[in-house]
Amino acid sequence: MGKVAVLFRLMPHGVESDLAAMQRALAGAIPAGVTIRGSQIRDVAFGLKSLLVSVVMDDTGGVLESTEHALAKLPDVESVEVMEEGLL
Repeated sequence: MGKVAVLFRLMPHGVESDLAAMQRALAGAIPAGVTIRGSQIRDVAFGLKSLLVSVVMDDTGGVLESTEHALAKLPDVESVEVMEEGLL
């Protein structure tokens, strides 16, 4: 079993969403066995920003989906998208 690096993009409900609070809530939201490598807030357009989250997880079935669902449950998250995925 190997490790997989995944980059998620979290889109907020709107420009008024607090992405810094969303960023602070990451550690408590992800499933066991998933490690956060980093996160950053990025401009999208017209004042809208997104939160990019880089994680490392085991290459086992269901871990990616459970992480995606956990991130989608964070407050003010409208959508979660896998931007990149690769074996380490």
